[in-house]
Amino acid sequence: MRDLTNTELAKLLDQEIFHQISAVADQMGVECYVVGGYVRDLFLERPSKDIDVVVVGSGIDVAKELKKRIGRRAHLTVFKNFGTAQVKVRGSEGTGERESEGTEELEVEFVGARKESYSHDSRKPHVEDGTLEDDQNRRDFTINALAVCLNKARFGELVDPFGGVDDLFDGIIATPLDPDVTFSDDPLRMMRCVRFATQLNFVIEDETFEALERNAERLKIISGERIADELNKIMMAKHPSKGIVDLYRCGLLPYILPELIQLDVVEQRNGRAHKNNFYHTLEVLENVVREERESERTGERGSGRTEGAHLWLRWAALLHDIGKTKAKRWDAAVGWTFHNHNYIGAKMVPNIFRRLKLPMDSKMKYVQKLVDLHMRPIAIADDEVTDSAVRRLLNDAGDDIDDLMRLCEADITSKNEVRKAQFLENFRMVREKLADLQVRDYKRLLQPVIDGNEIMELFHLKPSKEVGQLKQTLKDAVLDNKVANEREPLMQLLIEKARKMGLEPSRH
Repeated sequence: MRDLTNTELAKLLDQEIFHQISAVADQMGVECYVVGGYVRDLFLERPSKDIDVVVVGSGIDVAKELKKRIGRRAHLTVFKNFGTAQVKVRGSEGTGERESEGTEELEVEFVGARKESYSHDSRKPHVEDGTLEDDQNRRDFTINALAVCLNKARFGELVDPFGGVDDLFDGIIATPLDPDVTFSDDPLRMMRCVRFATQLNFVIEDETFEALERNAERLKIISGERIADELNKIMMAKHPSKGIVDLYRCGLLPYILPELIQLDVVEQRNGRAHKNNFYHTLEVLENVVREERESERTGERGSGRTEGAHLWLRWAALLHDIGKTKAKRWDAAVGWTFHNHNYIGAKMVPNIFRRLKLPMDSKMKYVQKLVDLHMRPIAIADDEVTDSAVRRLLNDAGDDIDDLMRLCEADITSKNEVRKAQFLENFRMVREKLADLQVRDYKRLLQPVIDGNEIMELFHLKPSKEVGQLKQTLKDAVLDNKVANEREPLMQLLIEKARKMGLEPSRH
């Protein structure tokens, strides 16, 4: 965070794109400002690719003129219904010191200054032309209401009517005007409020937080896609659990993930209590994030993963115990049990993803798989670490075995250091066994050399339960190292099993 004078702001904006915009604005006789996140990130010394420009007049007209001025390097897109335009500039000198690649394509969004009014049942505003003051009034938070003039006579002059720079220094998220009006007008701003507080590690100002509580129910009118987008940004923050707790405290989480809230209970019977699985879940999530950072720092396993890969592993951590509420039982002999909570949780994942408008593709199946399997390595580590058990785990987890092990290691949150050390040592043994099997026994992990098509041809069967049973017999035998993954011994086993089922081969 740095305190910037107007002169210093002018130096930071001393770039081709801003001088081109300045020249066009002066030529057309309109006021022009760079606003919002780009200005905020100048003070925070964060890289930013979002350049938003407000014109006191027609933003579309300025964008068109800028396209003419720059020529073939610029591409113009006009969104007439929204009164905005986007100019993409290739081969620009970039955005100065804050960009690692100086020749990146720049995207600049232009909009005319406007004022907005809302109806209660929609977040779509009624828009009319306005002043810069009107435009800053409609901004969501004080730290996003900063504007810097681009006109030559005032180039670099900061306009900060709500003390946004002070809030940046104090680490505060607050709305420019009445927060009840701000959030009721556009309830998505409540999610953005928590998201910014999480990403920047800021606190939400008291009056603003109380307005979140009062208006939480308004989230119902927001589409699942928009909520999921903000939620995923919270999940990718340095400390996502902060955002989850804020969503819970202000009353938004019941409208997003009620299943998670149901974990926030500690029940006691006959002097025996189970742990709070809500806060355990958040601890597991933070452990996963910490391991990600450590892997990136040391270049060990998991380094070089895409941001998207990190996101879905974090989702698996958030949902790994989601089935415990339904699975919880009291057993007088052993106390509280959560048998099959992994299986129950895995069955819940598709409905949660569908409701939140998260992708129902391989990403959902990945999360579902990790939720389903997350108890397996623990069970193996508790018992003797046999080749057969590890081989089955490796077969079931496939390419996601390393992520599964990371999740399971993160799941060890015991405050008993001796027990924790024992679990981690057992997991180390499981990892060693996995590595050994992957090298020594890779052929065995392939599918049996006799596949379903050959089984159907051999016994004149159509796709059926019998074919599945025969395939599973061969697979189990290979995985348990009872039969070599070779045609002759597998064929003999197949025929023996088929005859017990009343099937005879047409040939051998």
